[in-house]
Amino acid sequence: MAYPGKSTKSYDTPKHPWQAERLASEVELVKKYGLRNKRELWKSLSVLRRVRGNARRLLAESAESDLVGHSKTEADQLLAKLIRFSILKSDSNIDDVLGLQTEAILERRLQTQVHRLGLARTSHQARQFITHGHIAIDGKRVTIPGMMVTREQEMNIEYYGTSPMTKESHPERPAQIAASVVEE
Repeated sequence: MAYPGKSTKSYDTPKHPWQAERLASEVELVKKYGLRNKRELWKSLSVLRRVRGNARRLLAESAESDLVGHSKTEADQLLAKLIRFSILKSDSNIDDVLGLQTEAILERRLQTQVHRLGLARTSHQARQFITHGHIAIDGKRVTIPGMMVTREQEMNIEYYGTSPMTKESHPERPAQIAASVVEE
């Protein structure tokens, strides 16, 4: 057991440090989703690895016999969580979990959702808005760009009430940027 006051690592690093294909794909994902560093990517890879490992274990149990009792409950909870976060569709089953890619996890981050909703021009700007406290979910300020956003929370992402970003005339608002480009 670790010391209670000390945080433990929440991700696994790659087994081999220098694989050109893996490094190239990691850099591409870091740029596409505006991640701060590869550690954030490795965290999402670890989440996906755990989910897929649980699904493989449950599928192995179901191969012996139908899922009943605790295994059935665990499979239902796993699917419900992935459906709640819109990672899987509502009619998915446990086999669909094995087909998930890293992009499915990265798409559900708050930083990506802020950019996709048009509250920021780029994913880097979305990260800046979140860390500076300009973004709120259900009226509560959120300052964690890597927070996983559920389907219900996605509809309630907005600028924080006392943030200067709430003013339409703010120069960094994406709508204002588009309007100034049209005027020129």
